[in-house]
Amino acid sequence: MTANASQLPLHDEAHRISGLAALRELFTFARNPIEFVTKSAQEYGDTAILSLGSIEIFLFHHPDLIAEVLNTQYQSFIKDVSYRSLSKVLGNGLVLSDGELWRRHRQLMTPAFSQERISAYASIVVEETSHLLKHWKKGGILDIYQEMRQLTVKVIAKALFGIDVTQTALEIGDALEAISLQIYHRAQTNFLLPDWMPTKSNLRANRAIQYLNKIVISIIEQRYQSPKDDLLSTLLSVKDEDGNQLSFEELRDEVMTLLLAGHDTTANALTWTIMLLAQHPTVANQLRKETQTELDGKIPNITFLPRLAYSQKVIRESMRLYSPAWILTREAIQDCQIGPYRLKKGAGVVVSQWVVHRDPRFFEEPEKFLPERWQDNFEQKLPRCTYFPFGAGPRVCIGKAFSMMEATLILAMIANQFHFKLVPDQSIELLPSITLRPKQGIKMILD
Repeated sequence: MTANASQLPLHDEAHRISGLAALRELFTFARNPIEFVTKSAQEYGDTAILSLGSIEIFLFHHPDLIAEVLNTQYQSFIKDVSYRSLSKVLGNGLVLSDGELWRRHRQLMTPAFSQERISAYASIVVEETSHLLKHWKKGGILDIYQEMRQLTVKVIAKALFGIDVTQTALEIGDALEAISLQIYHRAQTNFLLPDWMPTKSNLRANRAIQYLNKIVISIIEQRYQSPKDDLLSTLLSVKDEDGNQLSFEELRDEVMTLLLAGHDTTANALTWTIMLLAQHPTVANQLRKETQTELDGKIPNITFLPRLAYSQKVIRESMRLYSPAWILTREAIQDCQIGPYRLKKGAGVVVSQWVVHRDPRFFEEPEKFLPERWQDNFEQKLPRCTYFPFGAGPRVCIGKAFSMMEATLILAMIANQFHFKLVPDQSIELLPSITLRPKQGIKMILD
């Protein structure tokens, strides 16, 4: 049974934390954000409010309230300072832009993610995965996070640019990793250390940004001269309702956004999925049966997706437990009412997929890995924003269909050939950066 917003406590009855206690909570959040949001939901219920002078930060843990923030009243919010710190890398790409600029970019980019285009990208996914699997040997040991990271870099680079980056995939992946880690380190210091300070992470990230900028700008310049059948060429050709196209700078921002987000979320989703399969051999065997039956020695394509139903359930369940997008933060740009709570302009909002996806009110045995729970249209029966690994509302991830297609085909092809065993006695730690990733990778034995 689920609650609705009217059954939640009134603003004055919500747990309010102020003064030094609120400051301590923020430092706790910086040091261990997953522990913080979990504790907040367990101890304070559906809403907690951190008061710091005139600023309030609302922690919403109930889908009804989250749906109002992300769906009903999304125009009352912008990405908060933690997201805006990415502007040096992503500029005004879809992740960071707001208002009319965001609406225009979303409209212009939608054709690049049409079903027809996604079908074309599927062949790239299959080709790159086939190349990877040729180099895997049973009995070998590998870091599955590094393998998935390099694979998804190759896929997104070929889909975006129409180029093979096999020789530079590691360097590109390392550059993207350096940028993500800088954001994590800055969050740990509560953004007290600016980008210009010559810390190790800042220097490494700045070099990474320069490296990626050089690649991206060079390829955009080439595409102006010689269009190809790739996502970038699609973006070069689309026009808005006024007949205007994306400028060079706008293209750069969107390409950097797609490059960073397009490889990171899928790489992490696949990494956590394979870890869970190694921990749950019964599920792994069921997945193997499906892939051997449905693939049956054939090279898959987009038409195989409906037949890989269990594969998709496995991915959905993995993204419930280890959603790559594990937290969303917003800032109110005007006074607004969210459920019974009055938010003033400047108020912050924190919502966490990690918390809501594990809420026992909506998921029975929430800590268990049970792909079967997704049968019988289970997702459609959930309240809005109970399961939202790709965000929700008008700003739901534009690459959602692409990512699910990519993850499903890659997982099916891998499971068809290999089982995995975790290397014993390794420590698997969570690193909650922009996305949720393993801190030291995850070492696997191929079986």
